[in-house]
Amino acid sequence: MNKEFKISTWSIYNKMTVFVIIAMIFIAGIFSYTSMPREAFPEIVVPEIYVSTPYPGNSALDIEKLVTRPLEKEINGISGVDEIVSTSIEGFSTIQVKFDFSMSPTEALRKVKDKVDAATSDKDFPKDLPADPNVQELNFAELMPIMNINLSGDFSMDQLKEYGEYLEEEIEKVPEISKVDIRGIQDKEIEISVDLYKMETSQISFNDIALAIQNENMTVSGGDLLENGIRRNVRVIGEFKSAKEIENTIVKQENNNIVYLRDIAVVSFKEQEKQSFAREFSQPVLMLDVTKRGGENLINASEQIDVILAKAKEEYFPTNLNVSKTNDQTNDTKTMVADLENSIMLGIILVVLVLLFFLGIRNALFVGIAIPLSMFMSFIILSALGVTLNTMVLFSLVIALGMLVDNGIVVVENVYRLLDEGYSKIDAAKYGVGEVAMPIIASTATTLA
Repeated sequence: MNKEFKISTWSIYNKMTVFVIIAMIFIAGIFSYTSMPREAFPEIVVPEIYVSTPYPGNSALDIEKLVTRPLEKEINGISGVDEIVSTSIEGFSTIQVKFDFSMSPTEALRKVKDKVDAATSDKDFPKDLPADPNVQELNFAELMPIMNINLSGDFSMDQLKEYGEYLEEEIEKVPEISKVDIRGIQDKEIEISVDLYKMETSQISFNDIALAIQNENMTVSGGDLLENGIRRNVRVIGEFKSAKEIENTIVKQENNNIVYLRDIAVVSFKEQEKQSFAREFSQPVLMLDVTKRGGENLINASEQIDVILAKAKEEYFPTNLNVSKTNDQTNDTKTMVADLENSIMLGIILVVLVLLFFLGIRNALFVGIAIPLSMFMSFIILSALGVTLNTMVLFSLVIALGMLVDNGIVVVENVYRLLDEGYSKIDAAKYGVGEVAMPIIASTATTLA
């Protein structure tokens, strides 16, 4: 009994509709291919949440007792938690919460935030933390920078920092970029070197110095003042603007004897302790780590950054400032996309040429058209599902390219076999496809799986 494949049978009797569908697939496929985000590696979604809590000045044991254990107790009540790993070190607590994969990262983040809020509102939880616990999800796409931008030249570190902050502000305006971190330069801080002997002589403690500076370095709101029908806001500004002002702070006043901070300490403005280093060809530079948002187009982001750099060199940067890019993932991504295009084009040309000698021009064109048509259908589906064009997707499509050629040849050969047995062209096409359709679909699905 002859078998039919309903889709192919319908296509034989509705040729105009099929031509319209093919045209639509080509147009939609080209649009989907050009609009699909490009990146080097696929986005890995892992439901892992990190809770980090700074508490300077406390030992590891105190951190575990005061911060880590209360947070763990609350988080442990969340359903779907696979594992909780915590680390308590001097002045810092980190908790890693691993969920099973039935939980989405967004839902896991929300649940952990709720439990952290519940723990911090407890009366026994420390109220003098410098900052609230930081709760964030593990996002591999935002862990590694897509490129490094290096600034170097005969300039002071303060000047390089100014140029780096300009680039940081401009690049973070790009929608595809999540953040830009500056490395190789430290923020400034005020250092107060106290003379212990002078402190003891003046009977002053470290607490006295801290309170004096804290009370002087303060801006106070004085409320509103109605003047001539206009309500104005009154503020008393008292924040320090220079190291000289800090030196003139009165630490103690007793029996008309005034002790200034300059009498017992030396105040200096200097860089913080080194926390990051940046080098290019063994030379110190200022480096910007550019991180892309997950699922965004890497190539578009890189092109916009190139425009920003060109504009900065022309309008803002001095001519002797060296600007370079390193560890740029864009080149690898462009190469992979170009390789896919070349593979598809060469595949079509070689298949058509080889089949031309054995099956004739018509059958060679049938198989040749099937290759780009199938690829465009893949791009439409992948784009609709939000999949990016990356290494894994490109590699899979190249593998599928060979299978498309084999399947096309099998169908054509089976149709010709039925023609030789005396079937009409329409019957040979219907039954030829029907006999091999399910075996081809099954074998292809099994191989790709």
